[in-house]
Amino acid sequence: MGGTDIERLIALLARLPGLGPRSARRAALALLRQPQARMLPLAQAMEQAARAVKTCGGCGNLDTRDPCGICADPARDRGLVCVVETVGDLWALERAGVHRGVYQVLGGTLSALAGLGPDDLNVGPLLARLEQGGVREVILALGATVEGATTSHWLQDRLARFDVPVSRVGQGVPMGGALDVLDDGTLAAALLARRPA
Repeated sequence: MGGTDIERLIALLARLPGLGPRSARRAALALLRQPQARMLPLAQAMEQAARAVKTCGGCGNLDTRDPCGICADPARDRGLVCVVETVGDLWALERAGVHRGVYQVLGGTLSALAGLGPDDLNVGPLLARLEQGGVREVILALGATVEGATTSHWLQDRLARFDVPVSRVGQGVPMGGALDVLDDGTLAAALLARRPA
């Protein structure tokens, strides 16, 4: 592997969230020191995931099947829909183990700076569920950011025509906080202390 190959590896690793150039160099070095034990299995797992993982048409989760394991699980409460910004937020709530309903992943929040408007959010499947009936509550579990609050208000307006209570996550989510970086206890407290929106 020439120097150009190593630099390319470091540059690609540095694009990952949470890895800057220094962390990317450390990760690349750890992989290169044991290529048979670390690098090749990682490359194979990444290739397999790239081929197998797809987006769930029901909720927007990532899984190897469509519908995803959560949507296909008959033990899930389909009357309780938790709306999250990203798949990372969904995974964080699943780790906390407090939500036994289903999800709707928006794929972002309304943001003029990022160029995300209402048409860019994955809201259609949520509205379809509400039109079909059977939904008893919609929980808005969006981050405590300006964009999260704006999106929550916009969603509340969209959901007002349905006779379904809408709540928001409560205590535990700090202002400016993102769900996917909070610990399980904080997430559990936030979901259990939800309040009407």
